[in-house]
Amino acid sequence: MITNSNLHYTLIKGIIDNGFAPSVEDLSKTLKATKNDIENGLKNLQEYHGIVLHPNEPKVWVIHPFSLAPTNFYVRTKNGEWWGNCAWCSLGVAALLKDDVKITTTIGAETKQIEINIISGEIQEKNYFIHFPIPMKNAWDNVIYTCSNMLVFENEQQIDDWTRKHNISKGDIQPIEKIWNFSQKWYGNHLNPKWKKWTIEEAKEMFREFELNGRIWKLADSTERF
Repeated sequence: MITNSNLHYTLIKGIIDNGFAPSVEDLSKTLKATKNDIENGLKNLQEYHGIVLHPNEPKVWVIHPFSLAPTNFYVRTKNGEWWGNCAWCSLGVAALLKDDVKITTTIGAETKQIEINIISGEIQEKNYFIHFPIPMKNAWDNVIYTCSNMLVFENEQQIDDWTRKHNISKGDIQPIEKIWNFSQKWYGNHLNPKWKKWTIEEAKEMFREFELNGRIWKLADSTERF
């Protein structure tokens, strides 16, 4: 039987092992299901906000924290290479890999390239900041756009200049080490055969735990999952 949990696990495990998502045919063999069952399962997982599919085919585009298309965040270990969707996601990839990791990105998705290293579970470059311009309650309105705007900066002045230049509202600014610690808990359950999305209440509690406050992190009461 295809479930959101076993399909999600099989996709994440395949991406970690191979660097790309298993095809419908591969999923069909692994999960011993028909191609039609797999395609319906992928659609259900998308409705659950567990993946984003390409608009016109049952092919995974995004399964957080991984992107299956090129992004501004390239994550490497001695065992493989992956794309993260954003600054937060790239730290989530590192949390899932449980290995020494190098993240290559650019400041504000512009021209200055930087590297962020995580060694023995500790982030080495602690002087960077992550900007979160999109309120979390609106994250899934256009999750590709939301992720593309979660970027790394060196200081608040850069963020002020960047938001004016690109006409994007200034949001919340967090130290990268804090988001690394948060990412380890947020994404810590993603490689789990019994994975489920966090409930809204669980997400709120985690935000409080890591002191992620203010309008960007405010979630409405809901019985849905985040």
